[in-house]
Amino acid sequence: ALMTHPNAWIPKEYILNQNHPNPFNPVTTLRYDLPEDALVDIIIYDMIGRQVSTLVSSQQTAGYKSVQWNATNDKGVPVSAGLYLYRIEAGQFRQTKKMVLLK
Repeated sequence: ALMTHPNAWIPKEYILNQNHPNPFNPVTTLRYDLPEDALVDIIIYDMIGRQVSTLVSSQQTAGYKSVQWNATNDKGVPVSAGLYLYRIEAGQFRQTKKMVLLK
């Protein structure tokens, strides 16, 4: 019998996927892949670079991950419609993507 490699369910590289749905209102899901255990930070910024919300800030195990954002800031207050940036930092990996909140 063919043995399944134990790492079959571990991604091969860091990836930050486009949020879905996009545009969204009021909730969207951000998916990301971790090929190794890492300290992960996922932070949302507005277009002038102000930090809006910290979605993830923790040590995580390797695998296929996702986190939801409900269009609120760190104080739990709904943010205004518009373009936002979301950024992942994990290990040495850095990536930023854009998403659109419609009201």
